[in-house]
Amino acid sequence: MIWRNLMEAARFSGEKMAKMNLFETGRMFCDVYGLEPGQEQKRHAHAGADKVYVVRSGRGSFRVGEAEQELGPDSVVLAPSGVEHGVHNPGPERLVLLVFMAPNPNLAPGTV
Repeated sequence: MIWRNLMEAARFSGEKMAKMNLFETGRMFCDVYGLEPGQEQKRHAHAGADKVYVVRSGRGSFRVGEAEQELGPDSVVLAPSGVEHGVHNPGPERLVLLVFMAPNPNLAPGTV
């Protein structure tokens, strides 16, 4: 069994959003993102992969396609394949996100 403590794994950087990988297989990955107030993940899209954001602490302003919504703890956001998405931390607290993406665009199919 592989396990991680999500909040202990969270990292922050004064320069940009911090990403820490928790798990990665050929089928998916799971990261924890740490955003200081004012930081953002710029809008982008993934062809052939869906992304799910889970807000663990703080608040984030999420944009998926043309929709935008500010969400707090225990909220879940889906960014479907090919749809532009991004997140901004409006503050004043740090934002911690659990992020899943499948299929994993970082590894070749069949990699475990």
